Amino acid sequence: MDQHQATVAPDDETTGLIDVEQAEAALVEHYPRLVRLAYLILPPGIGRTRRVLAAHALAQRALPRNRGYGTGPDQHPEVELPWQRGTKGPAADSGYAYVRLRVLRLALRAARPRRWWQRPPALPQVFGLRLFPRSGGADELALEKALSELSGPGRAAYVLLELEQLGEHETRTLLRTAGVTDARAALEEAESVPDPAGSRDGSLLESAEFDPCSLQARPTDLMRRRQHLRAVLVAVVALVVCGTLLGMPGEGWGPTSAAAPSYARNPSSERALDPDRLTRATPDAWRTASRADFSSWPARGDRVRDTELLRRALAVWARPGRSVRVSATLGTQSGPPSGPPQLLFAGEVDQASVVLLYDGLRVARYAETGEGGAAALDFARLDAADAATSTALVLSRTDGNVRYLTAPWVRHAWVRDLLRPGVAPRPLHRSGDGVTDPVRTVPRLRPCRGWPALQFGSRLVADLGELAPARLTYGAPGAGVRDVAGRAARASWARTGCRLAMMRTRGVRSVNAWRFAAQALPEAGGHAAWLCTRADTWRGTGSKVLAQFQPWDTRRGASGAVAAGADNSPACGPREPRVLAGVLWKARSGHWYLLAAGSRQVTGIVATGGVRGRSYGRGLILPAKAGARADLRARLVNGDRMGPLR
Repeated sequence: MDQHQATVAPDDETTGLIDVEQAEAALVEHYPRLVRLAYLILPPGIGRTRRVLAAHALAQRALPRNRGYGTGPDQHPEVELPWQRGTKGPAADSGYAYVRLRVLRLALRAARPRRWWQRPPALPQVFGLRLFPRSGGADELALEKALSELSGPGRAAYVLLELEQLGEHETRTLLRTAGVTDARAALEEAESVPDPAGSRDGSLLESAEFDPCSLQARPTDLMRRRQHLRAVLVAVVALVVCGTLLGMPGEGWGPTSAAAPSYARNPSSERALDPDRLTRATPDAWRTASRADFSSWPARGDRVRDTELLRRALAVWARPGRSVRVSATLGTQSGPPSGPPQLLFAGEVDQASVVLLYDGLRVARYAETGEGGAAALDFARLDAADAATSTALVLSRTDGNVRYLTAPWVRHAWVRDLLRPGVAPRPLHRSGDGVTDPVRTVPRLRPCRGWPALQFGSRLVADLGELAPARLTYGAPGAGVRDVAGRAARASWARTGCRLAMMRTRGVRSVNAWRFAAQALPEAGGHAAWLCTRADTWRGTGSKVLAQFQPWDTRRGASGAVAAGADNSPACGPREPRVLAGVLWKARSGHWYLLAAGSRQVTGIVATGGVRGRSYGRGLILPAKAGARADLRARLVNGDRMGPLR
């Protein structure tokens, strides 16, 4: 075990009963996580729409009716309660632990086969629509198939181990409390899930494939509803027409309305779907364009003149059928283009026909395995791109291997392992059209032994599971971030690369790492770096910020401790290029210390609460006790005060 340990301070200890208000607060705060838990435990065979509705129903029924638990039918003293062992994260909330147990019971009960006389549980009702989560990639589909082969207790054990990050003893105890008779067999069944079916660190379970709170909607039973309601519709239309003619003789809203009837032909929409009207940049347009971005990419591929393929791609974009798998990055609309889009690529890639189209705001990727066969349509929002963020687009993903279409200005391409900064990158071969050879950019995350990134010239990009890779940069915000080059930048990313898993499927445009402070550790414990990692998205909102504490002797693949994190925060960005963070650190002697550090604008740090003291500089070191909580405040050069990142 490492002698240096860093951890954030645990939550306050809690004792006594958990009343309805406390359980309701936990249910509201962690509702998406509880619904995801129920969704993963329910059997996939019931259908995605019914599974989504059932998961929401189970989470809502988890609220207790009595005023508290601790006595009565909900008392379970054999459960190792969170306040008895100092848990961190959501499970440290005793109300969350209780509501999670109720959701687990209800989900396991719903997963059992029903007798013919048993009525199915009541669900939230949605008429005329099918609701289902967004589709994932090959890894998510493999994990879904593996989970469908497990029993209900086996799925519950897998979810508790991988999503909730519980230990085997906690999982076994919680399963027994939830009514599982053979918890040990459920654990063995969960352990049988092979690594390729999921990275076994919970990242796949947190993807959009298993998020029943972020849904897609499609119509259902259209023909049957037409047959049953045809007579009613005819009668209603007749009444409306008669009422209009009688009420407004000689006039009416048809001729003077701004909107044409729904069945009218729209010339503008028809032009957008005409393959002969697709815009195409000239091969050397990027050399003379005022801004190098996707709009200056020429049309490439061996099927750029295949009118039928382009017509099918445009038609599916405008009207995707029920058999088409549609996916979109967070915050990206999947509607039809407003005008003729630009053709970027059309050709055969890995036994599939692929078309890349760009409408100035989004890139649409259409892929089909054969004319009239299976088709997929993926969207990514890529507005306001520049030469640094428009270096490549994903053409295909097959068994964890990715082929990219590189920008016309990319002359050389390599593959570099972020966790091995001293190892030279290996060359990546490309065809004459800029299509790369298959490259495995999906790392093994348990344990995190490597994180491959693509290097185009001096720029470094990482695959985060979306159509466009995210650019990696290094440097202080506001001072001009730069590419990951040099010993300090690569060493910082070597201890940060594994944190990229927390930023997948968020529509990330770029990720910047910034070493805002360095600190000598007490008791001659060496030195540590304080790093702030900020992921910015294409849509502007939804950023994610992490403050990390990294001892310099951290081994490869170990990312130190996340001292603080925040979503939608301007910290560590051009608007607020400053940050303050702190951790509890244990020395070799067993003594605990509060360590805190701030960015360059900080002139003093004050700690109150469980640890009290101050410093007149950017760093703070104070003796502390295990589990102590401290409130940090910093004074800036201009006299303002700043709190820690949260």
